[in-house]
Amino acid sequence: MVRAEITREATLGQLLDETVARCPDNDAIVYADRDYRQTWREFSDTIDRVAKGLMALGVQKGEKVAVWATNVPHWVTLQYATARIGAILLTININYKISEIEYVLKQSEAENIFIIDGYRDTDYIATLYELVPELKEQPREHLRSEKFPHLKRVLFLGPEKHRGMYSMNEVMAMGVQTSDAEYKERQASLSCYDVVNMQYTSGTTGFPKGVMLTHHNIGNNGYWIAANMNYSPADRICLPVPLFHCFGCVLGVMASLNSGACLVILEKYDPVNVMMAIEKERCTALYGVPTMFIAVLDHPLFDKFDFSTLRTGIMAGSPCPVKSMHEVVDRMNMREITIVFGLTESSPGMTQTRFDEPSIEKKCSTVGRALPGVEVKLFNPDTGLECGVEEHGEVCCRGYNVMKGYYNMPEETAKAIDKDGWLHSGDIGKMDAEGYLSITGRLKDMIIRGGENVYPKEVEDFVHHMEGVQDVQVVGVPSKKYGEQVGAYIILKKGVQMTPEDVQDFCRGKIAWYKTPKYVAFVDEYPLTASGKIMKYKLREDAAKRWPDA
Repeated sequence: MVRAEITREATLGQLLDETVARCPDNDAIVYADRDYRQTWREFSDTIDRVAKGLMALGVQKGEKVAVWATNVPHWVTLQYATARIGAILLTININYKISEIEYVLKQSEAENIFIIDGYRDTDYIATLYELVPELKEQPREHLRSEKFPHLKRVLFLGPEKHRGMYSMNEVMAMGVQTSDAEYKERQASLSCYDVVNMQYTSGTTGFPKGVMLTHHNIGNNGYWIAANMNYSPADRICLPVPLFHCFGCVLGVMASLNSGACLVILEKYDPVNVMMAIEKERCTALYGVPTMFIAVLDHPLFDKFDFSTLRTGIMAGSPCPVKSMHEVVDRMNMREITIVFGLTESSPGMTQTRFDEPSIEKKCSTVGRALPGVEVKLFNPDTGLECGVEEHGEVCCRGYNVMKGYYNMPEETAKAIDKDGWLHSGDIGKMDAEGYLSITGRLKDMIIRGGENVYPKEVEDFVHHMEGVQDVQVVGVPSKKYGEQVGAYIILKKGVQMTPEDVQDFCRGKIAWYKTPKYVAFVDEYPLTASGKIMKYKLREDAAKRWPDA
C-alpha cells in the first residue's frame, strides 16, 4: 500500500479491479459460523452477476437502492454491485420501526429496497406489505405505490421468494440479460465524485438526515484508515459491527478494498461468536465500540480463547475509556490497535492513531492526528475564533472527506458546512502541540455547573479506574440552583456492591470538587443504538426524571 498522492480519483469499481488483480486467490469474504467463503476473484464474479442483474431489472445510474438488513451474506456484494453501476446504496438502521422506514423511503425518494425476514421483534416483510399493499396486488415488474411514488422494486436479500418481490437468486439469474458491452459502458460513465452511499444520521436531534457520500469520499478514507493500520492482503479483519453504519461499510469494507485484507463478518454481534471467529480464522484485527470490547474482556469464557494472532483493530463509535484501551492492548494482544474519530458526514474518519504510535498514552488517551488530506481545527463555539493549544473548542474538519451534503436538505447542509468549507462536528475537544486530538464531550453533552465547564469523558476516565466498575457514563442533571449537576450511570462488575458515597469518596480530593458526581445510579445496561453507541440523550432524560429536585 504505497502511493505518493494524498487522494486518488478512482471509483470503487476501479479500486476493486486493482485488488482482484493483486490478490485474486486470497480470501475476500468469510462467515466463520457457516460454509461461506469467497476469494477476491469469486467475490468479484458474484458482484458482476448481481450488478448485471440490477441493470436487467432496469436500475438506472443515480437510483437509490436501500438495504434494510443485518450483516447477511450478499450485503457487501450489494454494496459493490450498486457502486459498479452508478446506483446509490442507501443503508437503513436495522432497529427502525414502521414509521421510521416510512419516513426514510419518502424523504430519500428511494426507487428500490432490499430486505431480509426481520430483526428482533420487527417483521420486515410484514412491514413492507403494510406500507406497500400494492406488492400483493400488482405484478412486481409494474409496481406503482400510492404512498411511495418513487418506489419501483422491492427485493429480498436471500434465495426465498415472497409475493411481489424479487429474490437475490432471481437478480443474479437475470444478469445474463445484460451484455458485457452495456455493463462496461455504464461503468465508463461514472465519476468518482458521484454519490455512491447514503446513510441516515441517528436523528437524536430532529428528523434523520440523509448523508450523501461519494466514491472519492469513502474510497480515499478507506485507504488512509488501512494505511494507518499497516494492512496488507495477509490481514484478516473480524467485523462484528453493523454494515449499515460507516464503521462497518467504510472503516471495515473500504479498508479491506484498499488493502486486500479479508473480511470475517459476523451477522450479529455476540461476544462468544467474536472470540470463536478470531480463533478459528486467525484474525489479525478486530473492530468494535467500547461496549463490545468490554463485553469480550469481561466474558467468563475469555481465557478459553486464543487471541495471539490479533495485532490491530479499531475502537470507535463513542469515547474510548483509557482503562479499557490498556486492557485490550495487554490482554488481547492488540498492541497496534487504533482509534478513529469522525462522523458519518466526514466519511467517517477525521483523525486516527497509528499502528506504530511511539507512546502508549497517545494511543490510549487521544483519537490521534488528522488523516492525510484532512485539515482539523478547533473553534470556540461562542466567538468562532480558532482555539490555541490545549484550549477546548468544537472540532471541525475540511478536506476530501466532507460529505456532498444532506439529501434534499440544503438548509441543514448549510448549518453543518460553513461558507469556508469547514464541517462542524458538534464534538468538543482539545489538541496538543503535536496535533493529537482528545475528545472531551459533545457540545450538547458538556455540563455547565455553576459556570464551570465539566467534560464528561474526563470524569468517566477517572471513575473507570475504580475497582469494581465495569463501565461509566456521565451526564448533566438539570439543577435549579446550579443549572446542571454531574450525574454518573455505573455498570458494576458481577458480584460487586457499591454505594454512591463510595464513588464520591473515590473522587474526592483527586479531581476538582465540581467534577465529582453529585448523583450516582447503578444500572445493568445502557440504552444503545443499533451500532452500539450509547444514547446519552436518553440517560439525560432519565436523569431529569430520576433526580427531579437536583
